[in-house]
Amino acid sequence: MVSKPFGFLIVDKPSGITSHDCVNVIRKIYSTKRVGHGGTLDPGVTGVLPIAVGNATRLFKFLNNEKAYEAKIQLGVQTSTDDLFGEIVSQNNWPILKKTDLENLLKDFCGEIRQRPPMVSSIKINGERAYKKARSGKTFELPPREVRIFKLNLLKWDQHKGLISIYIECSSGTYVRSLARDIGIKLNCGGTLHSLRRTKALGFKIDDSIKLPKYSNNISNAPILVNPLKGLIHLTKYKIKNINELKKWRKGQSLHIESKELIKPNTLNLKVEIKDIIMIFEDDLIEGVGLLVENNIIKPKIVFNAIG
Repeated sequence: MVSKPFGFLIVDKPSGITSHDCVNVIRKIYSTKRVGHGGTLDPGVTGVLPIAVGNATRLFKFLNNEKAYEAKIQLGVQTSTDDLFGEIVSQNNWPILKKTDLENLLKDFCGEIRQRPPMVSSIKINGERAYKKARSGKTFELPPREVRIFKLNLLKWDQHKGLISIYIECSSGTYVRSLARDIGIKLNCGGTLHSLRRTKALGFKIDDSIKLPKYSNNISNAPILVNPLKGLIHLTKYKIKNINELKKWRKGQSLHIESKELIKPNTLNLKVEIKDIIMIFEDDLIEGVGLLVENNIIKPKIVFNAIG
């Protein structure tokens, strides 16, 4: 019996295609419709795109949702989309700036900030995507929302070209396009996103990624999928002890354990609440996700390979 594909493929998305285009390629390679991606990248953006295959699609919500990017911001230009793919709204000269001026400016955007998303975005307004409303000529307002920027470093400043290169670590929902726009507003010259590359997403880094594979009708040529445990190192785990306990779990029954049997993550934050438990068996095979309802009871939340 051939086992169903299960795991992650970390793709370095090329420019010029959508995230969904990548998903369609992977569906063909592994001959399954059950494929999804974690975190949409615009067609012009490159970098880390985690793609789940098979039941691994059910694990997205348990992954670390922090992201990291390398970006270039073009000063002196403001566009309708907050990147160079949009219509130019205004053009101005940028000021003479020192690296220390920009480093101090970037500090204002660190921590919890309120950010207004770009008009051309996938946010829904009364059930309709904002980008569809914008492209149809409708006028509307997108309210600002709270996001968190953990790190924002200046990599390079090109005074001649007006290009700012930055490294950013941020929470899910942060728009780097909006950051580029707001930095330009702060400098009274306008700004727009020049280019963007995602270097980290959902616990996976650019070093974990591969080029988008080409379709082959020979499944033996398919890339080896990454064990989802690599992206779940921040969660507590429980190793199912034996076949009898495995059968109970696969039948959807709660397991009574001793708290000392839990494998806690290596974290400096001792206040992390232990709630979601990754259930593993031999060879680090994931059997699902449990909910710790008491100190010694794990209730099934997601069960893989369920039996009647």
